[in-house]
Amino acid sequence: MPSRAAGAARAARGHRRAARSAALLALALLLAGGAATGCGGRATTHHKPGTSHEQASGSVGTLLATADAAGHKLREVPAEGAPEVRLALRPDSEDGWNLQLSVKNFRFTPDSTGGAALPGAGHAHLELDGRKIARLYGPWFHLPAAQVPEGAHSLTVRLYADDHTAWAVSGNPVEGAAQLTAPAPGTPGGHSHGEAPSQPPPASGQEQADRTVTITVRDGKVSPAPARTELRRGERVALRVTSDRADTLHVHGYDKELALPAGQEATLTLTADRTGLFEVETHESSLVLTQLLVR
Repeated sequence: MPSRAAGAARAARGHRRAARSAALLALALLLAGGAATGCGGRATTHHKPGTSHEQASGSVGTLLATADAAGHKLREVPAEGAPEVRLALRPDSEDGWNLQLSVKNFRFTPDSTGGAALPGAGHAHLELDGRKIARLYGPWFHLPAAQVPEGAHSLTVRLYADDHTAWAVSGNPVEGAAQLTAPAPGTPGGHSHGEAPSQPPPASGQEQADRTVTITVRDGKVSPAPARTELRRGERVALRVTSDRADTLHVHGYDKELALPAGQEATLTLTADRTGLFEVETHESSLVLTQLLVR
């Protein structure tokens, strides 16, 4: 009898040890799962900087099969609590126009661009007559007169999630619009002040620059990884780019372009005479090369 009782006690202790081990394993798996999902931390990036924009597999709203005019998938959300945007503009006393975006149920999140779609967060695109001219990360933007040809035009701002899908309600993108009439250069309201238009610097890049940024594009990847290039207003920056395929470089906000021959280095030098955050990207492959932060 004593040996039988001892055996039963040993079996009971074994069962208790197994139960504790199973409980600890379950707790470890639960904690690991919470860490993987971020536990409310920063959104996971679904594609690396320098790659083409892809839609994230976020669960916010409903990803529709339809796309906006720029080819971005629509992310449908209920009308109640959906992001809203209005666009207003006024002439700048020196040059062009100052644009203001009034948003509701929306916040600008430049540090999370390229990550998963989060409710009421993201950035905006600015279009002139249906052509994208800038990506906006805040409520104010200066539109230079040099970017707007003479005549009547339509400006549109559209809100996007961090994964570059367009926020939509009832199948329509969330956007705001305003009309703009640009006078002929030199006429009242043209903001020329009688000065001759400045000539853009030659694209050869042979003139002296305060900063030089060297970038290589190969197999759809940007090296080094895109980052912000900080400049003081008035500094000159040289963008030296080598692409393995023919493309076009575009500096948003400055309306500067440069042809990129396949396999050959090309250089664009410009004076950072406007403050703000300006993207440098390629037209054909839609790759962000760098961001010019001018203070």
